Amino acid sequence: MTAAFMDLVDVTIVHIALPSIQRDLGGGFGTAQWITAGYALAFAAGLITGGRLGDIYGRKRLFLAGVAGFTAASALCGLATGPEMLVAARVLQGGTAALMVPQVLSIVHATFPAHERGKVFGLFGAIVGLGSVSGPLLGALLMEGDLFGLGWRPIFLINLPVGIAALLLGRVFITESKAPRALRLDLPGVAVAVAAMLLLMYPLTRGAELDWPLWCLVMMAGSVPVAAAFVLYERRRGARDGSPLVELSLFRVKSFAAGVAVQLTFGIALGIFFLVWTLYMQTGLGWSPLRAGLTGVPFSLAVSVAASVSVQVLVPRFGRRVLQAGALTMIAGVGLYLWEADRYGTGIEPWQMAAPLVVLGAGMGLVVAPLTDAVLSDVPREHAGSASGIVNSVTQLGNALGLGLVSVVFVPTGPGRAVVDAATGALGWVAVVLGAVFLVMFALPARPRRQGEDAEEGSGGAASPDETAGGGSAAGAARGARGVGEAPGGGPGGGAGGAGRGGVTGPRGARPEPVAAARGARTP
Repeated sequence: MTAAFMDLVDVTIVHIALPSIQRDLGGGFGTAQWITAGYALAFAAGLITGGRLGDIYGRKRLFLAGVAGFTAASALCGLATGPEMLVAARVLQGGTAALMVPQVLSIVHATFPAHERGKVFGLFGAIVGLGSVSGPLLGALLMEGDLFGLGWRPIFLINLPVGIAALLLGRVFITESKAPRALRLDLPGVAVAVAAMLLLMYPLTRGAELDWPLWCLVMMAGSVPVAAAFVLYERRRGARDGSPLVELSLFRVKSFAAGVAVQLTFGIALGIFFLVWTLYMQTGLGWSPLRAGLTGVPFSLAVSVAASVSVQVLVPRFGRRVLQAGALTMIAGVGLYLWEADRYGTGIEPWQMAAPLVVLGAGMGLVVAPLTDAVLSDVPREHAGSASGIVNSVTQLGNALGLGLVSVVFVPTGPGRAVVDAATGALGWVAVVLGAVFLVMFALPARPRRQGEDAEEGSGGAASPDETAGGGSAAGAARGARGVGEAPGGGPGGGAGGAGRGGVTGPRGARPEPVAAARGARTP
């Protein structure tokens, strides 16, 4: 639990420090994108493989290795002497988080008897919510306090005592466990997938600054055949030994394929929104990190309340329409903000932002809390782990792509008012992407199956613990908070309400899905 809290706080705390990091270390706008996108990309690439490594070599061993690596990477971030070193350390953080986070709920599942897991998942959900909400405020306070004259560096260095405590406690109290039937590693698949992502991401973050040279266009075009090669390789790998990185047969399930598209598109919208909003408040309006962080509190509270109501009251009655209403509500929130920005300009006050932020937060809570259950509702139980791993990896990939696209849709021509104008233009694109999310949601099941119903007539028993852990459901649990939403003050920051619903199931008839437990609403 300590490690999960550390991971979530680290993700939620970074956005608010980006303007200060840029001023201190230098580097262009693309550097700021990679400080956040590099982490999300590394985590997405390593998510499923991290779970499988724990199944094969021992969850305690991989957990402690991940914690040690994450803590060391945090130290490197805090001691970075230049933007290149910081970006490299952030990528290392994301990679080591992919070792650490998937083990958390796998260890819970292997350690606690079934009748006690609901309480543990509930506690985990509370920690997820606390980490999501406290991250932006903690970051703002550390920035405002300027501890020892270190500026932004304590937002990373704070992980050191927490990581050391997690290592000591883990060595003493965690019992080693392995999966009796772990899937094999697919390292070539990971390498090809990462190559395709980098061929697309790198030119996206550098193209606008360099006026789109030919090599940027060639790299982006090259990502298409590499992605096609990945699909062909995974198909052959699945036919050969049954352990591909991605189970392609899942995409024959209409609701799953549509749900993955929703997760990807929604992640893109969130990636654009939160980075633009952070730069808008601190660079455009000239607000302090603390003022920006406090401005996002109404958003966080709205997400929490709406997520809880969505799962417990609305979705059982209205099904898919709740998610679509959430997307439309978010569009309305963006529209309300654009109206206020046009009316108040650079003189806008935090209290005037409260109304659009509450509307945006409420819409997000309606979407993110039940989305995973809707995506997985028609997936056969024997593929529950693989499916949830794909969903969580795609969510992180969407967030990374959104961060990469910021330099395309957000192009200020100078400081101050120019940043504000560029931000309003970028938010218009966010509304367009959310409109696409609304349309794709029509392919989701009208009413996801409830607990106890069969996932597929004639399918086998519930997903085995090793399959689920190896597929990444536990990994996705901790990331669910990032999907809940990033507080516009400077990072993810909401979702305590939905996060605690530990007993919600994934695919019908399967055991309680950790991925749904913490996704009570994620990114990153």
